Amino acid sequence: MDPRIRQWRLAIERFCAASDPDYAAMVRMVADIAATDIDETLRQAAAQVLPVLRHAAARSADRRTKEMARRRLGIISDALHMLSAPQFGRRGLAPKILTQEDQYRQLLGLPLGRRLAATEIHQAFKRAAKTVHPDGGGNGPAFLELAAARDALIKHH
Repeated sequence: MDPRIRQWRLAIERFCAASDPDYAAMVRMVADIAATDIDETLRQAAAQVLPVLRHAAARSADRRTKEMARRRLGIISDALHMLSAPQFGRRGLAPKILTQEDQYRQLLGLPLGRRLAATEIHQAFKRAAKTVHPDGGGNGPAFLELAAARDALIKHH
């Protein structure tokens, strides 16, 4: 994890916990976050919060503006939390590339990863052909692709 993320999270926590926080310092920090290249979501969150913080840093800012600025910092805090939270499981992995057979199975609406009977393949073809057949409002190339999928699966099994 980037050490700047940890520093920014800590600074936002201290800012929100302070009774009389320094809005000008927070504006500088959020402007720094908006200029980083760490994460697009974080940059967008900082850009969204920056105008309200600048209004709150002005001497003429009222209590409502300052409260709104504190609430908007929650957007940045959430983005920082997402970047610093541990990622468990298989998040972030590229989706599995389907084989030709799996693509045929999806086209016919058949389950992946189990053995199929020829009758099951043919029934799935009939169901799918009702909507894809040119006489039923579909188009010819899609029907031919469906027929090719059926033939390949039956030949394979």
